[in-house]
Amino acid sequence: MARAAAPPRTSPRTRTVVVKVGSSSVTAPTVARLCEEIAGARAAGHAVVVVSSGAIAAGWRAMGRGEERPGDPAVLQAVSAVGQHRLMRLWQDGLDPHGLLAGQVLLAPLDFGHRTQYLHARGTLHHLVELGVVPVVNENDAVADEEIRFGDNDRLAALVAHLVRAQLLVLLTDTPGLLTADPRQHTEASLIEEVVEIDQQLEALAGGSGSAEGSGGMASKLAAAKMATWSGVETVIAHAGRPGVLADALAGTPGVGTVFRARAGRLSARKLWIAFALGASGCLTVDEGARAALSSGGRSLLAPGVTGLSGSFVPDNAVEIAGPDGKVFAKGLVRLASERSAEWMGRRAQVVVHCDDLVLVR
Repeated sequence: MARAAAPPRTSPRTRTVVVKVGSSSVTAPTVARLCEEIAGARAAGHAVVVVSSGAIAAGWRAMGRGEERPGDPAVLQAVSAVGQHRLMRLWQDGLDPHGLLAGQVLLAPLDFGHRTQYLHARGTLHHLVELGVVPVVNENDAVADEEIRFGDNDRLAALVAHLVRAQLLVLLTDTPGLLTADPRQHTEASLIEEVVEIDQQLEALAGGSGSAEGSGGMASKLAAAKMATWSGVETVIAHAGRPGVLADALAGTPGVGTVFRARAGRLSARKLWIAFALGASGCLTVDEGARAALSSGGRSLLAPGVTGLSGSFVPDNAVEIAGPDGKVFAKGLVRLASERSAEWMGRRAQVVVHCDDLVLVR
């Protein structure tokens, strides 16, 4: 039986790091090695929070129903209930030799969308780390609403990094990082070691899900890196099988993977949620004057500046905001309904998106 080790001693040189492990990497040998690295990081004074995929995969294997997973979301939710405790047992088995305890934390999107829940989740993770426990976070798949869920644990990991005020997010996968091309099609593809700004050209390099067991892929990892860097968290995408990967990521060892530098500014939790975690129900097109006003910061979108819209939305839905050229430059929570747009669009000086609910995304 493991005992909770003493909390790590922190210093100005130590950091809080969130380590996300994808489904394809959640195997007993890999988890055991990563647990050894986590123990080493803690001994060096770093605080470590794990975000682990793999509950559905573990549940499906335990049920012995074959290799092909079901596609029905309701069935997958039930399967995750079978696999979640097996996933936690795997992590506890890996931590046992190092005298560490794993603490299960299941989060839902509403834990980030509501201030009270957000603070409760932060408090729980903080106290677990202070007690010497390694938090192992996963989405609460068994009861998650299909319409309001994270969709993949990469985005969850980025939100957790913001939640715990981490300085580093490490996304571990089955590739060495972001490559210049798909290595399955281009043998000359090479590793991109550093990214200062995630732009559309870089996003075009990312494809779909790269694993039969996972729901993510490089596209979701790039989206998570963007979320994290916009909230001031440096991010590394690296191979879970690389020996010493966590220590190298913490040390900034060249070639450990793809390093994404943090932006100077830091989005609030609410604006991070609006920008990256909420799906858009529609799009508002605005005139040049409105775009200039919004781009300067601290301004709300008023109805006279709206020249067109698409989609169907009601108050508090997320909408994208595009300029006259059709390029999306902002996102926010709308205060008016699309079905009544004839009454307000371009007319009365009503607030369509308040500045507190608006985020510039370009």
